[in-house]
Amino acid sequence: MQPLNFICISTYFKGEDFIKQCKAEGNQVYLLTMKNLEHENWPWEAIDDVFYVENWNDTDVIKGLAYKYRSIKFDRFVALDDFDVENVAAIREHFRMPGMGSTTARYFRDKLAMRIKAKEEGINVPEFTALFNDGAINNYADNVSPPWLLKPRSEASAAGIKKIHSKDELWEVVHSLGDERDDFLVEKFAPGDVYHVDGLNVDGKVLFSRVSKYLDTPFEVAHGGGIFRSATCEIGSKTEKALTKMNAEVMKAFGMQFGASHTEFIASKATGELFFLETSSRVGGANLAEMVAFASGVNLWTEWARIESDTLKKQTYKLPKTHNKYAGIVVSLSRYEYPDTSSFTDEEIVWRMHKPWHIGLIVVSESSERVLELLDMYTSRIANEFHASLPAPDSLRD
Repeated sequence: MQPLNFICISTYFKGEDFIKQCKAEGNQVYLLTMKNLEHENWPWEAIDDVFYVENWNDTDVIKGLAYKYRSIKFDRFVALDDFDVENVAAIREHFRMPGMGSTTARYFRDKLAMRIKAKEEGINVPEFTALFNDGAINNYADNVSPPWLLKPRSEASAAGIKKIHSKDELWEVVHSLGDERDDFLVEKFAPGDVYHVDGLNVDGKVLFSRVSKYLDTPFEVAHGGGIFRSATCEIGSKTEKALTKMNAEVMKAFGMQFGASHTEFIASKATGELFFLETSSRVGGANLAEMVAFASGVNLWTEWARIESDTLKKQTYKLPKTHNKYAGIVVSLSRYEYPDTSSFTDEEIVWRMHKPWHIGLIVVSESSERVLELLDMYTSRIANEFHASLPAPDSLRD
């Protein structure tokens, strides 16, 4: 069989395991990335050619790809990073390429689109409003009690989110946004536990998923200079079962056909009610993929590459054997460029972060309690001995 041509598109350094597995599946692999990422440690042995973009411009990128298409018949365009999902959907639309198009991509990138769609499909979402119309904003502020969260529609993680405590403050913020206000929404702030479901989807169904809980929410970490932590949810618990079901409902409602997904939910502290927060058609960031892999035996990047390849070749994808262990991750900015973690000696440690000015560990155990005990212990030590913090960015791309 003639090798198929995959072009992996990423404006951020990530997805190395996807690229390696894509090549291992017998495909030709091309990378389209930013010029300033050319010296990153990409898996060059698995990349047949690389195309660089100095400044992303949709029209220029499409014209550049069209020129390359004259000699290379591209078979699949894959967005490796959240910020590339809509851009790559537009590229697919232009070249009439199978895969997620622009309308579906909106549900996985645009926080307003995903909330409207979820509400239409009967999925629980916090009360929200777009900032298009003055009357609608007044109506919302008069009928939904504060605090509220102002959220940019197309940022990732907790970047750009602001907490608002009154109607006057809301209007102050709306006016300060000027002509950018239509790029934001306001949502009821409901204190509670935030969970994430990381999954793989094939033929319009969730084939694999793992439910985990942020021990400190991304918002708290980003805005409080905290330490990032997550751990596998108790398997078989009422919450785990409910979120597994809810994730499947979201994927079906949003039209996810195949690939990886990372979806977040909140359990209200007041009522225990579960609400959908947001989703994305990618592998979760912050090394959550490694945590999921140690807990389950499933490398989300690798399996996503296999799903893409098998789908294109019209072959049946088979999930590898999974196991049910508990894993947890702790990551923090470090006051040292290369922190020495040799004093962390517990046998449950399976991964250590090697990134300048960061410290991070993943632990695995048969016991959920042991994982949480270790994370608490390490968080305290990291806070005292290593932790550093920076102000929260308005955008992850600043």
